[in-house]
Amino acid sequence: MTAAHVTLCFLLRDGADGGDVLLGTKKTGFGRGKVVGVGGHVEVGETASEAACREVMEEINVVVHAHDLIPAGTVDFVFPARPEWNMATTVFLTRAWEGEPSESEEIAPAWFPVGRLPVERMWADAEHWLPAMISGQRIAVRVDLAADNENVAEVHTVEWAEPEA
Repeated sequence: MTAAHVTLCFLLRDGADGGDVLLGTKKTGFGRGKVVGVGGHVEVGETASEAACREVMEEINVVVHAHDLIPAGTVDFVFPARPEWNMATTVFLTRAWEGEPSESEEIAPAWFPVGRLPVERMWADAEHWLPAMISGQRIAVRVDLAADNENVAEVHTVEWAEPEA
């Protein structure tokens, strides 16, 4: 599978009813209108953690340091009807950042209770892996999308062991 290497970074905080996670409504490009995690492509010469930190700054205007990233797992997205959309995603969590999340040209951020994710406004795969990663499970996930490139055909999950540095 030839896939674009991308990252996602989920900011977590303690909320009134338990934990909150920062998500954002995508304003442009791929996934426009959907509620998504903060992230994007890993550029040539970047590590996944460097890309996550850069994307967080570009999309929600806060500074995250690589040493504050918590590796959560991986998600491989397979689009059989559009293989050029395939993505190999490295997922991070963090509880430490500098600044207050704010809107950019690409993302309108908002906090959501972890127990009430807006799955009806997210990609259909999110409910299959995001709650597990937020709760501390470290997993490797493969999501096979259906021919409509929206719905999930299959999800395969295995325990994930972080690669050694």
